[in-house]
Amino acid sequence: MPTAIVTGASRGLGEAVAQGLAGEGWSLVVDARGAEALEAVAHRLEQLAPGRVRALPGDITDPRHVAALADAAGEMGDLELVVNNASSLGVAPLPPLTVYPTDRLSELLATNVIAPLALIQAVEAQLRRAARPRVMNITSDAAVEAYPGWGGYGASKAALEHLGAVLAAEEPSWAVWTVDPGDLRTQMHQDAFPGEDISDRPEPSTVVASLLRLVGSAARSGRYRLADLRAGLREEVSP
Repeated sequence: MPTAIVTGASRGLGEAVAQGLAGEGWSLVVDARGAEALEAVAHRLEQLAPGRVRALPGDITDPRHVAALADAAGEMGDLELVVNNASSLGVAPLPPLTVYPTDRLSELLATNVIAPLALIQAVEAQLRRAARPRVMNITSDAAVEAYPGWGGYGASKAALEHLGAVLAAEEPSWAVWTVDPGDLRTQMHQDAFPGEDISDRPEPSTVVASLLRLVGSAARSGRYRLADLRAGLREEVSP
């Protein structure tokens, strides 16, 4: 069975993706900051993938934690997919850039840009041995649209997108996908709109089938919107 690493898997899209992969026969290494929530998710994943789940609580910006994820994937064997889903919204409520605390922006970049690259670097040797090495970086339309208040988060996701595009150019035998899942009913989205009713947003589980289609396809590296994948696998931007 191939192995996937899914970061930020204790809730929202990360949990939904992990469940979808487990149902497709993948072995999983999952992480999140909250140990209790991650343990509950791991228990549910074990029902789908008995004996094929390793859950490691920790902070993705901690190099020791990243090394532990890489070691766990090595023990599972056959790492073929890294899903960089763990992410931070940054300062909330969302402030304009003129007053955005630069120390908090540094923390945001550490989580949303540096940590995904650190994980890719930590498992580079394993991906080079894979039959089909795949990297999936979860992004947002805030990376390409200028929404007031979203400057910090959007800049971090824009940097992640460019990182993925360059990685794809440097590693042409890998599939490096930047995936925009669209607005979903997640805690992060609620944090961005405190007090607002976001019940009209779809649940993360509704986009998993499209995401799994991408994982199972021979799609080239590039930027994909899951809304487009529902209608048919279509690349939005080719680096």
